[in-house]
Amino acid sequence: MKTNINIKNRVAIIGAGMTLFRRKLKETPQEITFEAVKMALESAGLEAKDIEAVVIGSAPDAFDGIHEKGEHLADGALAYLKPSKRVFVGGATGVMAAISGWWHVASGLYDLILVVAEEKMSDAKPHPQAVFLHIWDPILEKPLNPNLIWIFAMEMHRYMYKYNIKKEDIALVTVKNKKNALDHPAARDAMNLTVEDVLNSEVLVWPVQRLDISSITDGAAAIVLASEKVARRFTDSPVWIEGVGWALDSTHWTCRELAYPLYLEYAGNMAYKMAGIENPRKQLDFAEVYDPFNYKELHHMEGLKLADKGKAPELTREGITQRDGDLPICPSGGLLGVGNPIAAAGLMKVCELFWQLRYEAGKRQVKIKNGYALAQAWGDLMQVSTVLIAKGG
Repeated sequence: MKTNINIKNRVAIIGAGMTLFRRKLKETPQEITFEAVKMALESAGLEAKDIEAVVIGSAPDAFDGIHEKGEHLADGALAYLKPSKRVFVGGATGVMAAISGWWHVASGLYDLILVVAEEKMSDAKPHPQAVFLHIWDPILEKPLNPNLIWIFAMEMHRYMYKYNIKKEDIALVTVKNKKNALDHPAARDAMNLTVEDVLNSEVLVWPVQRLDISSITDGAAAIVLASEKVARRFTDSPVWIEGVGWALDSTHWTCRELAYPLYLEYAGNMAYKMAGIENPRKQLDFAEVYDPFNYKELHHMEGLKLADKGKAPELTREGITQRDGDLPICPSGGLLGVGNPIAAAGLMKVCELFWQLRYEAGKRQVKIKNGYALAQAWGDLMQVSTVLIAKGG
């Protein structure tokens, strides 16, 4: 994987903030955005006037019911009279927004960048699923009348079939992440569950059941990025972005092997090479892997080479991915436990890297040995992944 990128500045995360993740938040999209931005600026010890440019991440306009949502969110993002950019790659948006902010600083163009991602999904009528009714190929797919759960059920079934994976092992991901979220102050779906609870939940499209899926959620997250010369002025404990990666596969999912996310392997390789990570299973202290469905955490672990193909369920069953395990996965509680406002979900995971690597995660805190951690997101029609690797300073 070639990464011939001319990096002029080393880039640090110096502040982070996120709102409550909830269903039917009463605040407007601009207000949600502003709340996350305010917390991130306070975390960094900055004011709005210090920010040179803004990156806004948001997914479908239809969620907020506003066309050109980037412009709509600009006031709440404090982007007025400043250069601003909107990033949108579906569920991969949150990490891609952080990557976009990174290259604004790494290129030498700016020293202080604000990145904010927002989603207000629960107001979509009659249901947020309706937003996705028009994303399908009008000739090959639309006549089948698919929806997102339908398509992911096919991928989950293929993954289980190819590697002989049991639903009981997949259900352990839900149990782990929802329990982890009990310690997250912003979490919507934290709870103690058993494998039996998951297996007895409502079947939506087999093998997907209700507790296999993260919930429809409103929320926002934000980070502040700074060049090295500026970061040291504001903090003694910056969190450095050491590697980034992204890759897009064909939209024609019918031509791909759904049991393995090859696009994520490419994105991960790009980030690993940039960060100097040769053995991610040993060098990463933890990973915030994207988990909108419980099987996707396992799927993505394998694409990131954190487990061999078909073997991620074994690591989960053996406790290796628990907070006190050798390779904690989603110590935040992930999307399954904290909630899933699509564009903001990936940036929530980047915020978790910041708090964990600065030992500010409270009861969620994992052991930091090597100082490296990874955040990953995934989106569009099972075809794109974004990866960010951070190191404590």
